[in-house]
Amino acid sequence: MKTLIAISLLCLAPLSAAIAQTCSKQSPNYTVALVELYTSEGCSSCPPADRALAALQKAAKADLVVPLALHVDYWDYIGWTDRFAKPGFTQRQRWQADVSGSHAVYTPEMFVAGRELRDWPDALGADIAGINRQPPRADIGIRLGSANGGKLPVQVDTKAASGAKLYIALYENGLSSNVGAGENSGVVLRHDYVVRDWIGPIALDNGGNSMATRALTVPPSSVSRQLGVAAFVQDNAGAILQSLALPLCGG
Repeated sequence: MKTLIAISLLCLAPLSAAIAQTCSKQSPNYTVALVELYTSEGCSSCPPADRALAALQKAAKADLVVPLALHVDYWDYIGWTDRFAKPGFTQRQRWQADVSGSHAVYTPEMFVAGRELRDWPDALGADIAGINRQPPRADIGIRLGSANGGKLPVQVDTKAASGAKLYIALYENGLSSNVGAGENSGVVLRHDYVVRDWIGPIALDNGGNSMATRALTVPPSSVSRQLGVAAFVQDNAGAILQSLALPLCGG
């Protein structure tokens, strides 16, 4: 798919300059599977799903899958506040459930390419492989600058069908928590691909093009080699048209 017809955004000169020294990546000529895991540190059935997501690391490095762990906040009431949870992730899970036709919101809940996968322990690998065999319906290019002052400059160029939306996420690997209350009290939980910042939806123009230059917020305690940026394009019916991930420069 040919790229990239850019739309100029206002007031981007400082960010554009920050991206002058970059690492970059372009999406391949097949569909990279987006796997979204909705999880919580307050949920005793979530650790096996967290481990299943972490086990996708080899496939992620081969550009076959973009795994993302979105921690929801509706388990916080039982006494343990998940420090990675955001209300926006709970809202996205509800939207995903509605648009996919499942209408079920629970943890752990996994969506692959925008569709719920209830039998993920057995079917995840085959589902990803099936998506990889599909031609892409969008084209994505990511350029990353260097993090400075807690901000990471990012430019994402996209070309897709008109009406699709772009999403950008900062994820972090190698995280752990000593859980002190709730269903996982006394357990050390380890996490990978945890979404730390999220931008979107970003509307594409009438031709399905966009050049989005943004600054993602980097957690103060993070280590650059454990961070990466993911971008994906989703249509209004919930289907993921293409996804792409890029570790931080030098990570």
